[in-house]
Amino acid sequence: MKKKLTLSINDDLIDFAHDFSKETNQSISHIVEEYLAELKKQQEKGTKEQKLNKRIEKLYGAFENEPIPDKKDLRRAFHEKNYN
Repeated sequence: MKKKLTLSINDDLIDFAHDFSKETNQSISHIVEEYLAELKKQQEKGTKEQKLNKRIEKLYGAFENEPIPDKKDLRRAFHEKNYN
């Protein structure tokens, strides 16, 4: 079942959407629907094959055998490691 969706978008993107819609003979609704469907497909695929951001990868497993420290301790450790 299809439902309506109201979006708030910058004027320049609205103009682009109208131009692109005319150039490709597609409705703006169809363009947005196809884009969101592709994002959904990538996200579903990505949960299995997702590569970690390099910064996150360095932290992976860091607290495996220890309790996770609070936010202040994490920030302090991060800054000590990266800025000293």
